[in-house]
Amino acid sequence: NDTDCDSNLRVGFVLVVSFFLVISVLAFPNGPFTRPHPAVWRMVFGVSVLYFLFLVFLIFLSWDQVKVLLYWLDPNLRYTTREAEVMEYAVNCHVITWERILSHFDIFAFGHFFGWVMKALLIRSYGLCWTISITWELTELFFMHLLPNFAECWWDQVILDILLCNGGGIWLGMMVCHFLEMRRYHWASIKDIHSTSGKLKRAALQFTPASWTYMHWFDPKSSFQKVAGIYLFMIIWQLTELNTFFLKHIFVFQASHPLSWLRILFIGVITAPTVRQYYAYLTDTQCKRVGTQCWVFGAIAFLEALACIKFGQDLFSKTQVMYVVFWLLCVAFITSLCLYGMVWYEQIYSVRLKSCDDDNFIDSCGYTPKIIKAERSPSSYSQVSHQRRCLGRNRANGASSQQ
Repeated sequence: NDTDCDSNLRVGFVLVVSFFLVISVLAFPNGPFTRPHPAVWRMVFGVSVLYFLFLVFLIFLSWDQVKVLLYWLDPNLRYTTREAEVMEYAVNCHVITWERILSHFDIFAFGHFFGWVMKALLIRSYGLCWTISITWELTELFFMHLLPNFAECWWDQVILDILLCNGGGIWLGMMVCHFLEMRRYHWASIKDIHSTSGKLKRAALQFTPASWTYMHWFDPKSSFQKVAGIYLFMIIWQLTELNTFFLKHIFVFQASHPLSWLRILFIGVITAPTVRQYYAYLTDTQCKRVGTQCWVFGAIAFLEALACIKFGQDLFSKTQVMYVVFWLLCVAFITSLCLYGMVWYEQIYSVRLKSCDDDNFIDSCGYTPKIIKAERSPSSYSQVSHQRRCLGRNRANGASSQQ
């Protein structure tokens, strides 16, 4: 169309993305999940690679070119103002009324609660979830001099955020984890189901986990490498959360804008295979390298931060370096306390570790652990029964010789 260049660009962009996703389904490696289908997670990895390449392209643009790109995506962005310029934060904190408390329970509070449910489903550890929750509130305090919307009243930060939204979301997410750990999985082929309701139920179950693995992040015999790995996990998690607020502040769009919540949904989706691959790398001695989705996620977090620093030089010129240093030290200290508490809890209460795996399990490196293979192979059951028969014969022979 020679008269509508914008339409040509949009159609060309959509087709490039579509063909790249087709290539990702055909060529990219499988992820750690098999539900609803491995092709879905190959497409997720393909989208993450596209976003990574877009960030690389974005970094080499000027600020004027970035604004042209943003206004091309949404012309209304040219009239948007920063939230910090039109709203007040942490005002009259001594005034505590039911009306003021209830006014905080909006759609963002629900998103906050639901977000922690999903985080608990991904991390599956009370200790690490509570550590991330507390360290994030400290992160807001240390970066409050850069982002005014991090300023909150004490009762909002402690009671509404940490205890209600974070704590309630962690509790509900862990309850779902315990339910899935104890659940019995019967995966019949949809061809073997004859009723219509049964086929519909089986089709819906295709979007549920094929199995559920109990995550054991740390134990008393863990090496320093695992401690450093968990600390790096905490830092990247906090950096990803910070990028959410810096991006909408520097590139000037509201939290309700599609650019904001679509990015949050995208990060949430790619976090699932990332956490699973990183956990396998930390805990499985046979896994010698980090999964592909994991290092792409780390590169995305780094490039987002780099883009914020480049296009927000006026903002980051006000950075108090000591605050950043204290923040890193606090995260390290709280992480150490968390790991010590997890070891102490395990030693005192002797927590039994359970894992549920099915025949479709493949870890982040693309292989099935030998222990799981041995448990699945029919020969293992025959070998155990053979050992039991031999043991019974020996006992019988010993008893007859004594007589």
